[in-house]
Amino acid sequence: MKKIFSIVCLGMILLSCGDKNQEQAQAPATYPVIEVPVRTVTDYSSFPANIEGTINSAVRAKVPGYITRVLVDEGEQVKRGQLLFTLETESLTQDAEAARAAVNAAQVEVDKLVPLVEKNIISEVQLETAKAQLSQAKSNYNSITANIGYANIKSPVDGYVGAINFRSGNLVSPGDAQPLTTVSQAEEVYAFFAMNEADYYEFMEEAEGNSRQEKLDNMPPVKLILAGDREYKYEGEIKTINPQVDAGTGTVNFRATFPNPEGLLATGNSGRILIPRTYENVMVIPSKATYEAQGRIYTFRLDEGDTVRNTLLQGNKKIGDLLIVQAGINAGDRIVAEGVAKLRDGQRITPNPTELDSIAGQIQPVFK
Repeated sequence: MKKIFSIVCLGMILLSCGDKNQEQAQAPATYPVIEVPVRTVTDYSSFPANIEGTINSAVRAKVPGYITRVLVDEGEQVKRGQLLFTLETESLTQDAEAARAAVNAAQVEVDKLVPLVEKNIISEVQLETAKAQLSQAKSNYNSITANIGYANIKSPVDGYVGAINFRSGNLVSPGDAQPLTTVSQAEEVYAFFAMNEADYYEFMEEAEGNSRQEKLDNMPPVKLILAGDREYKYEGEIKTINPQVDAGTGTVNFRATFPNPEGLLATGNSGRILIPRTYENVMVIPSKATYEAQGRIYTFRLDEGDTVRNTLLQGNKKIGDLLIVQAGINAGDRIVAEGVAKLRDGQRITPNPTELDSIAGQIQPVFK
């Protein structure tokens, strides 16, 4: 009798274990689930940029000659009128002496003819001819002395000396392709960049204002990313937009201005301009919570029974790893945050409540 009772108990225990194993095998799979949040997200569009000082004055020789002295060094701060280069003037000096002698000779001729005209010995025409020759001699002399002055090449503006392209002993002339140097003012700098036509039209349509000038006045501050992805600490302003499309490149040129009190930026620097667009109080979900079918974007929304339902999303805009959604779901709806490729419509799951930040990371400005 005891043996029969033991067998019955053992059977009940095995049956109980089998039921538990079956229940565990049939338990819905667990998926991370988030409640659709409303956030403010900033998106940045990136464009290559070239930096120039607000004033870049090319210093060129006005007369041909050999450089005898270079009086400044690259990067040196100079004042307007400061001597930068000197050219050899020996031949010009000789020409000036000859021209001066010609002026003296012409003056003697005029002085000799004046009393003869007063005594009516010669005609007034001869005196006027002599005076004209004197004026021509003086003009020639003044031109040569001016050229001697041009041999002393001075800075046209206050600023900083750029690359020095010629050194002592080089022959230079006004027709040289390269200037002797460039003097730049860089308390502020210009950042030049361009957009293709599609980006330009979208950008202008989204800008606030009813006219071109109003849109320009309402442009948001822009950022500058330097070499090594280093963000410049001062923000800039878009000041001008070329109204014409460059026929060669199909782009529209922009100019932004940045303060440069520490002199970190200089003509020739390059970087990237970041133009922000902020989306305020929008529904944001991680991109991995969606899937695409026939060109449309879907997510799995949970009903009250923890059953997932295919849900079409509308008005979507992808920003990095996030998706801004305008319609199809509501704030506070529960959706499956990841693993959606394994789900099917109507499937029951075990939800694991999760925060958006743990799926998509902290929401940061997105560069594109």
